[in-house]
Amino acid sequence: MNGDSTFLEIPQACSQAVDWLIQRLRQGGMDVLRTFDLQSTRHYQDSCQCPQHGKQQCDCQMVVLFVYMAEKGPLSIVAHGLGGRTWFSLVDSPQQRASPYLLANIHRIIIGDVLQSISITEESRTE
Repeated sequence: MNGDSTFLEIPQACSQAVDWLIQRLRQGGMDVLRTFDLQSTRHYQDSCQCPQHGKQQCDCQMVVLFVYMAEKGPLSIVAHGLGGRTWFSLVDSPQQRASPYLLANIHRIIIGDVLQSISITEESRTE
């Protein structure tokens, strides 16, 4: 991976998607720290307006998470939300190398959830 690499897209509002990801990572034994939240920051900036939506109806969101596990990390995950969808990217650049161990664990957790949700969906279709 080089730079930011989108690894997951969820058809859900950013706040819900981020809460879900944090919960899953913590259940997987990782520590997660929310280091930035665009919407929280906007509330303190009266002059901050979205160039696409203005100030009142903007649902653009960006959240930065630091993920740690034992002595591995931190690894940064950036969530971008817009229009009820959320994209998650991993940061892996020469300035901030991602731990292969953390990457593997994150992918294992996410892929396990996706496969489980597909299985549940398929089971409900056959009933």
